[in-house]
Amino acid sequence: MLEGVVINSRQHVGLQKLSALSGRIRSSVGPFKNYKFIQDESSGDSVLVCSCFRIIENLEPTCAVGQLVYETVRGHHKQYHTGSGCLLFLAGGWSRAALDSLRRGISVKHIITAMSEGIDICLDVCKKFSVSFKDLAVMEKCTAAPGGTKKASTDASIEMANFHDKCLSKSGQRKVKLSRHFCEAKSDMLSTVRHPDQPDMIVIAESLSHGCEKAMKLAVEAAQMLLKTNQQRIRDPLFDISKMLTCLVSGLPEDYACVVEGCILLLSDEQAAAAHVVKQQPLKVALITGDLSQTYRHLGFKSLPGEQCVCEDLDLSVSSKEDEWVDKVVKLLLNLEVKLILTAGLVSQKVIQHCCRHQILVVEKVNSSVLKTIGSSTGAIPVNYATQLTESCVGDGVNVEIWRDLSSYERKSLTAVNISTGRSSGLVTVVVTSCVHGKLQALEDQFWACAYRLYHALKDRALLPGAGGAELLCVHQLQKQAEHDRVKDSKTGSAANLYRGLVLQLMADGLIDYIAAVMVNTGRFTAANARTIVSKQLTEFHRDEISTEKFLQLVSQSKREDAGFSAVKPDEAPALNIYDNLSVKQEAWRKALDLVLLVLQTDAEIITGTGQKNEGNLMLL
Repeated sequence: MLEGVVINSRQHVGLQKLSALSGRIRSSVGPFKNYKFIQDESSGDSVLVCSCFRIIENLEPTCAVGQLVYETVRGHHKQYHTGSGCLLFLAGGWSRAALDSLRRGISVKHIITAMSEGIDICLDVCKKFSVSFKDLAVMEKCTAAPGGTKKASTDASIEMANFHDKCLSKSGQRKVKLSRHFCEAKSDMLSTVRHPDQPDMIVIAESLSHGCEKAMKLAVEAAQMLLKTNQQRIRDPLFDISKMLTCLVSGLPEDYACVVEGCILLLSDEQAAAAHVVKQQPLKVALITGDLSQTYRHLGFKSLPGEQCVCEDLDLSVSSKEDEWVDKVVKLLLNLEVKLILTAGLVSQKVIQHCCRHQILVVEKVNSSVLKTIGSSTGAIPVNYATQLTESCVGDGVNVEIWRDLSSYERKSLTAVNISTGRSSGLVTVVVTSCVHGKLQALEDQFWACAYRLYHALKDRALLPGAGGAELLCVHQLQKQAEHDRVKDSKTGSAANLYRGLVLQLMADGLIDYIAAVMVNTGRFTAANARTIVSKQLTEFHRDEISTEKFLQLVSQSKREDAGFSAVKPDEAPALNIYDNLSVKQEAWRKALDLVLLVLQTDAEIITGTGQKNEGNLMLL
């Protein structure tokens, strides 16, 4: 995984590996990502990937640091579906900052303290310069107001001035808690805005599309359909993302992607035959949370490896045991008059065959949120094993409709059905299509990234300046504090201030590296040109202190190439501004630093030991 990277065994190996691993995703940060093939040299299999998370997932890291990185990125991706590239890139940049600090003779204790203060500065920038929905509406009003309309501009200026007063409060000191699982921290920004003016969802979505316009269009359509289906109030536009699911269909052009009300599932030819029998009639449904097979055991009850059961009846073979179990399950289903079974896990082929003979439709690998939604709307109670089913566990009122026959497109027998309930379960399916089968996962990831960006924006009711804008402001504040510490050190002679100033400057360098990488990945800047633009913008910041009002005006005019916030040419400037999610960015930064500090401390414990004389430089986990 780290082939070609020189590791100095006399330095902190963990930090070096973290830095090297983050370098693998340098070309995957920013909105313009190239597809990459990852090939397994042992088997020859390959996979097409397009995101940081999929790269790390398919690299199969084996070292301890690699496993820790994978678990951290996977946990973040599971919750947010976006921001993994920012997380890992900054983890690499800040691990290099920690290494440089160690080479300069700064102790682990001082590094941890200074970096913790640095992340507090960055989170405070998020509070001060986040753009609430109310202020976003104000900026839209300013942009839309004609040149001669003085009152609209004046009213907007007054509202923007009131936004100083609201955002300048300082955040409390962050308590550093390191753990393997990186527990989520609640953002105190969510409670600062109450009942803001609601901008148009489409405007918000376009500013968060990050180059994935088609995927974001599907996300908006799905969100609007969910709000309409669930009769959501207009004043509360937060949709239930757990009722949104995807269905991947290869063989069709990407333009055939669509949003459908209900739950679209793909069936084989054998399952489709049963579906044609039970279609368009109210059915009784059973929900299984695990695999539907004779050998399945719920987590915690699995047999030990190599365990054998000794039986006196030598004629009772494994095959006859399975047949006996299948007959028992089918008889139970017939007695309960169940015609539809949805399972979160896999279903054995024998079960499918026996059920189809009795016109019972069995569908495997159904999303757990779908099981929950259908269960709540039909009265069905999910169970772990089919033998646990009773009359009280079975739901009713489910309809199955044949949605499409996809055999001609998939080049195999395949039918798509729509499963819905008469009580309006509120499920919405986004059908993702592509002529290239290997591209489907990347397109699905792009959709979920857009859907979660929109969801978290509506939940936070605030946005951050995108295209490197928030990071550039953090660099400005970190450099300002570092300069203050240097001046203070020259007057007081305090080494602690000097150490903190050096570490903060190194953290700022990591952020500058991130901004430059995003700009370079657009294909319009060289690395040197990108850093020159960032340096020029920082010089302007330092020369003229930033105010919230001035920054909001700067964001609204960020079409200039040299502004640093929007890495596009002047003649190709977008009509809308680019924004990032507030909570997603905050958590990505937090997890990146937690990862660095955990590896830093682990390295220190390996190098120096954990004796009583060294405990003063370490933090207890």
